Amino acid sequence: MVIAIDGPAGAGKSTVARAVAERLGFTYLDTGAMYRAVALAAAERDEPPARLAAELEIELGDRVLAGGRDVTEAIRTPEISAAASRVSADPGVRAALVRKQQELLEHGDWVAEGRDVGTVVCPDADVKVFLTAAPEVRARRRADELGTDAARVHGELADRDRRDAERAHGPLLPAADAVPVDTSALDLEGAIEQVLVLVVEAREIEA
Repeated sequence: MVIAIDGPAGAGKSTVARAVAERLGFTYLDTGAMYRAVALAAAERDEPPARLAAELEIELGDRVLAGGRDVTEAIRTPEISAAASRVSADPGVRAALVRKQQELLEHGDWVAEGRDVGTVVCPDADVKVFLTAAPEVRARRRADELGTDAARVHGELADRDRRDAERAHGPLLPAADAVPVDTSALDLEGAIEQVLVLVVEAREIEA
């Protein structure tokens, strides 16, 4: 079974997806970390991002390894976040990483989160969720996470949303059959429960 959780930055995708995977005993796939790893490599090397995306060995788990190096903290800086949004607009980068993600999702049970999992990476996912939240809520969450000013983050998220929505390849859009879940007024447990209900329903349909 594949559970696809998409949505904009700050909506709670990573936290919810990781928790749902733990509850179900599924493997968690953070597709955004892969783009961040490529963005970091591109910032450090004078090589085309698409080539790096194809060649870089990325290992995901409790820690993120790129080429054998632990980059878990390095890929979470505001600078790399912005750079990841830019490199993700590169069709060569997207093609290479989508291919790697699809290979992973072919076997086993997964909770995969990102911005185009339900539309591009795994359009046949058993459960599709599009997590959203009010812009000010998303900005506050991201600011708390980064320890920075919410007003500044609000502007950065708006820019990132625009880039993600306007890119030609894999734009940030909910799949036609994705269930929208607004986390603005939900705590973590409430968001998890909404996804788990959808999983139960999907299993009943398959039974």
